[in-house]
Amino acid sequence: MTAIPTDRPLVIGIVGGSGSGKTTFLRKLTAPFKDQITVLSMDDYYRPREEQPVDAEGIKNFDLPESFDMDAFTRDIHRLLSGETVTRPEYTFNNALATPRTLTFRPAPVLIVEGIFAFYVEAVRRLMDVKLFIRAHETLKVIRRIRRDRIERNYPLDDVIYRYEHHVLPTYHKYIEPYMTEADLVINNNTSGFDSGLAVMQGFLASRLGTTDSSGKRE
Repeated sequence: MTAIPTDRPLVIGIVGGSGSGKTTFLRKLTAPFKDQITVLSMDDYYRPREEQPVDAEGIKNFDLPESFDMDAFTRDIHRLLSGETVTRPEYTFNNALATPRTLTFRPAPVLIVEGIFAFYVEAVRRLMDVKLFIRAHETLKVIRRIRRDRIERNYPLDDVIYRYEHHVLPTYHKYIEPYMTEADLVINNNTSGFDSGLAVMQGFLASRLGTTDSSGKRE
């Protein structure tokens, strides 16, 4: 962990493979602190569908670093750290029935940057003061991926399994797992590790933000 800055917002980076539980961890971590934390997710920086790379079978691969507009992601982190408000159209995961909202990100005392490649991209990783890696068993991750893509995105089961085997797993082993050693804290989202990791981080944020406990109550 680097020296914690006092002259700018604290930057926390959160990385983990698809289905590791990053979204659940983030929701619970930030809930007590309301507008004291801004979360910038790499998911909102996917390139348009027509710009996505394709694999040997002609299937679009949304799980590669080039699938995202990393320059825009990095630029917006710098803007938030400089006190600017950032707006961006919501990425609707190719759902033709969804109407994208305009997302607004405002500067806050804590900026959480999350995404599967947030450690891999050096320009982003250098900005992080605290790095968290969410780890889960592959069996749990694939089950969560199936539930998400079948229910939330209405993808056919065969498509979900193909993408997990040919896109998600190779990406995890090449671009995500090797950077686990960069993390200040590895949270095992299998059994009790999730709750203890969450408690540690909520206590840290409560101290940083001047609250008495993880309920967000001011001293």
